[in-house]
Amino acid sequence: MSSTDFNIAVVGAGIVGLGTALALTGRFPRLRVAVIDKEDRVAAHQTGHNSGVIHAGIYYRPGSHKARLCVEGVRLLTRFCEDNGVRYDRCGKVIVAVDESETGRLQALYERGTVNGVPGLELIGPERAREIEPQAQAVRALHSAGTAVVDFREVAEAMARLLSRRGAEIITGARLRSILRSDGRLYLETSRSTYRADNLINCGGLYADRIARLMDLRPGLLVVPFRGEYYSLRPDSRLVRGLIYPVPDPRFPFLGVHFTKLIRGGHEAGPNAVLACAREGYRMTRIHPGELAEMLTFPGFWRMAGRYWRTEVYELYRSISRRAFLRALQRLVPALEDKDLLPGGSGVRAQTVGRDGSLFDDFQIIEAPNAVHVLNAPSPAATASIAIGRHIAAVAEKAFGLSPNT
Repeated sequence: MSSTDFNIAVVGAGIVGLGTALALTGRFPRLRVAVIDKEDRVAAHQTGHNSGVIHAGIYYRPGSHKARLCVEGVRLLTRFCEDNGVRYDRCGKVIVAVDESETGRLQALYERGTVNGVPGLELIGPERAREIEPQAQAVRALHSAGTAVVDFREVAEAMARLLSRRGAEIITGARLRSILRSDGRLYLETSRSTYRADNLINCGGLYADRIARLMDLRPGLLVVPFRGEYYSLRPDSRLVRGLIYPVPDPRFPFLGVHFTKLIRGGHEAGPNAVLACAREGYRMTRIHPGELAEMLTFPGFWRMAGRYWRTEVYELYRSISRRAFLRALQRLVPALEDKDLLPGGSGVRAQTVGRDGSLFDDFQIIEAPNAVHVLNAPSPAATASIAIGRHIAAVAEKAFGLSPNT
């Protein structure tokens, strides 16, 4: 087999693609596996721009892929970190009900997390909440002692090192241009070279739908990018110890702004969820005309916009207005002042939208000839990455007719 010849090509060197390659090389050590990415490094986009929370599994619908793979993923991820010298901090998290109207939803979250098998959940009163987070506003709170933080870029880099030791190829700087079929094999033309593979696993994140279309798959969905913007708390701030989250409102598709402890030190506040005009639209001024046109001509976009336009108008206002962002944070920590906030970073979330305007909530993994496509992998995909990788490897085993002796 030549240096451009592989049994399986994984497209996308984010944490889900790397976790999938780990599962494949562990389960089928004789396979020749490549991970191919257009960037010059692993974890360049969603993996490298998120808040670093190892989610416990509280929010997700019981029985869903998210619920099952997140709870399993916490165990696998923390063990991977311990085995590979990656720092993580089990700092804990409180979800706070700021008034009585939110206590019913908080109780429902506790029950959902308990059904999902999240360990160490505890409903607490305001006195105990003040012991954990003295500045948090809470008439009641849900304490998740097991919630942790990590740098997912460090996790991804450790995964890449382990894959290299196992003989897998990490091919960066290789933008995928076309995928052709010939003689039962796939030919992946990239900006670097043309690679041949028996099978492909699409973990393309922000571009997963486009990769599927390169293989003539028409799944009836579109990846719509939402930018999440953060502020940092001043280094001398003592307002937040660990993680403080609001009770999510089921009318809205995102969790709401919150406070997060960072593994490298300090805290950040956010993110909001602003519709981006480019799939890599980390700044408001970044506009990709082709990607914007693709979004505006997709019927599901307008149906989604009609359903959530009030939310998006508010998110855009909060993006423009520092004062509005501050007010949202002050619901959780009333003592926060404008002087406590410093400019922070941003990330882009790949949100899959159906033709009917629905937001895909669960992980979406589908089979096609010679391929498995991961078409929706939002949070908690980073937390669940090793568990998702094992799930995808099991799907690939059946779809591609693999065996441990392959």
